[in-house]
Amino acid sequence: MTDRRGPVAGRREILALPAFAYFWSASTIRAFATAMAGVALQILIVTVIEATPLQISVLSALSVVPYLFLGLVIGALMDRWRRQRTLVITTVGRALTLGAIPILLVLDALNFWSLAAVVLILGVLTLFGDSASQPLLPRIVPRTSLVDANARLGQSQTVAETAGPAVGGLLFTLIGAPLLFLLEAIINAVAAVLQSRIRVVEPKPAARPAGRHVGHDIAEGLRFTYRHRTLRPLALSVHVWFLANSIVVTVFAVYVLRELALPSWAFGVALAFGGAGGFTGAMIAPRLGARWGAGRAILFGRALVVLPWLGLALAPLTADSGVAVVLTVVAAAQFVYGFAMGVEDANDISYRQAIAPDAIQGRMNSTIRTVNRVVFFFGALLAGVLMTVLGFQPAIAVGAGVFAAAALVVLVSPLRAARHEDAADSA
Repeated sequence: MTDRRGPVAGRREILALPAFAYFWSASTIRAFATAMAGVALQILIVTVIEATPLQISVLSALSVVPYLFLGLVIGALMDRWRRQRTLVITTVGRALTLGAIPILLVLDALNFWSLAAVVLILGVLTLFGDSASQPLLPRIVPRTSLVDANARLGQSQTVAETAGPAVGGLLFTLIGAPLLFLLEAIINAVAAVLQSRIRVVEPKPAARPAGRHVGHDIAEGLRFTYRHRTLRPLALSVHVWFLANSIVVTVFAVYVLRELALPSWAFGVALAFGGAGGFTGAMIAPRLGARWGAGRAILFGRALVVLPWLGLALAPLTADSGVAVVLTVVAAAQFVYGFAMGVEDANDISYRQAIAPDAIQGRMNSTIRTVNRVVFFFGALLAGVLMTVLGFQPAIAVGAGVFAAAALVVLVSPLRAARHEDAADSA
């Protein structure tokens, strides 16, 4: 039976749903653990194993490699496996993998190769976890409440990404790497317990017809995603957005820290403003989605994100502008950037979860996510070329132009008029 209350009406009670409360709690503490582990791993790479620039790039690439080679396959499996069980097993796997780091440190066995193995295993486990998590959510939350659920998840994710690195760096200094990674393992173990408490009915998928294999499932997911009237422009817009984001994110840090000579503490403050913007955007995302419709809320976010990057591309900033001026401009740009993402992410993810039948959720999500990772990978390489050939601000301007193209895809497509309640009714 369809819930006709609408996205906003269920907002106050979304965390009152026991299954979502467990899901949200586990996701939140895992997000904090991931953020803390991220900065701790970076410190280990630079200060403990003293990795060369080439080794650092290899370690960075290893976190993406599983998506490039396994993303579509695992997405297809998620439409045939129990998603909750997969989520619990992968979180336990993360706890064990993170728990291996203190042992390696104590045994003085942590080197480039052992850390590379850890990073690769964590990448595979993260892929499994993400592939199970997104299609599981519509099973534990009414489809008309997906925007509220994703907004809650987005808020906690933003807070984790803002505060987590600072907390991780502080704990690394106070208690040392072995105890910090032991704490990370314990947090993931607690998350696994919370995930195991989720009560959800997952129907057994129909057996594959004779002669059909996982490749046929993957092809069906691709066809569904790229032939669907509104999912196709949504997917294409997201892919273009990821291309733009890969360019500006790659250029941003180098431009601000090197060209504008912004101190490290000020750079951290600017990123914190981005987190605050993301939290604010996620707070109002459900109301915008209910009032304007999913398509127009997504279009608003896609269009708004052009402004901060275009502003940075055109702003007459130099290292001589002064820390206060540079920080003000950069922090304002980061706030608007985060705000735009907060608005569009909750509506984007919720719409695709609501519009797709449960039997193809895993493949649809993995199709979009895998292509996004491929686009980001090559976009980051393109950013290096643009910085070298054009310079920092022209490269950012190119990124702003690509963001505009992502908004244009939504503007000229049927997605513009899409609404969350219509998606929930049609699934």
